[in-house]
Amino acid sequence: MALITIAGFPASGKSSRAHQLKAALDARIQGHDAPFKRVAILDDNALGLSRACYDESKLEKPARAALFTAIQRQLAPDTVLIVDSLNYIKGFRYQIYCAAREMKLRTCTMFVVANPELCRQWNSSRQDGNAYAEQTLDNLLVRFEEPSSMVRWDAPLFTVTSDDDDVPAAQIWEAITKGNLKPPNSGTLAVAKAPADALHVLEQTTTALASAIMSASAAQPTGGLTIVATSSGIKASITLPARHITLSELQRLKRQFVTVHKKAITLGTTERGGVDWSEESVANKFVEYVQEHL
Repeated sequence: MALITIAGFPASGKSSRAHQLKAALDARIQGHDAPFKRVAILDDNALGLSRACYDESKLEKPARAALFTAIQRQLAPDTVLIVDSLNYIKGFRYQIYCAAREMKLRTCTMFVVANPELCRQWNSSRQDGNAYAEQTLDNLLVRFEEPSSMVRWDAPLFTVTSDDDDVPAAQIWEAITKGNLKPPNSGTLAVAKAPADALHVLEQTTTALASAIMSASAAQPTGGLTIVATSSGIKASITLPARHITLSELQRLKRQFVTVHKKAITLGTTERGGVDWSEESVANKFVEYVQEHL
């Protein structure tokens, strides 16, 4: 039900802060009637990604793709997911944010702050084999894109410095339980597709109605005329102008109407499910189209 993104310089103590935050949130889940069942940490080590993957862009891109895939897989309504990775690119943080919004989850960012010299010192003192190469560390420090509370994908933003004893667990808990729950972006919503027989219904209904309109017009060729066209039990009313209607004119209007709606069907652009492809709906739309253009 929540996603917490941790950002900061490499070797700035992000993993330590992530585990501090997990312990604090676990304690709150045990002591409260919380909407979450568990807190999970997703980091590079869990995916088998070594620090060497940041040495070259051709290695970093697939590693980042693997991380994003794992994030999507672990996002769940009953889980607080803490993403403990570099997350130094604002475009990647935005991508994570959009994935969380699509799942209707609350989000926040924790920015772990440490000066570059301290990061170099901590990196060189690591004995677990997870140290960055010196050149890679310098490159990542230069490329780091600092999160900002002014942009929606980093907000709300909580900052933790190297001098802080603990993380702001209370404020983060408030954000992930009571913060604004933003709806998914409209661009990420699945577009409702037309039914499989939509093309058949469109063609058959318009053909039958064009014939019915022509027959009624021939029976009463003069003056304004209101008819009820019946085709397969479908009725539609139309008012024709006080002039002779030709067959070629009706066929042209039918072709135009079918072409426009066929494109909507084949491309899947059905007004996000707002189009009703039943025979009755198609008939009403067609007679409105004919009446308007006549």
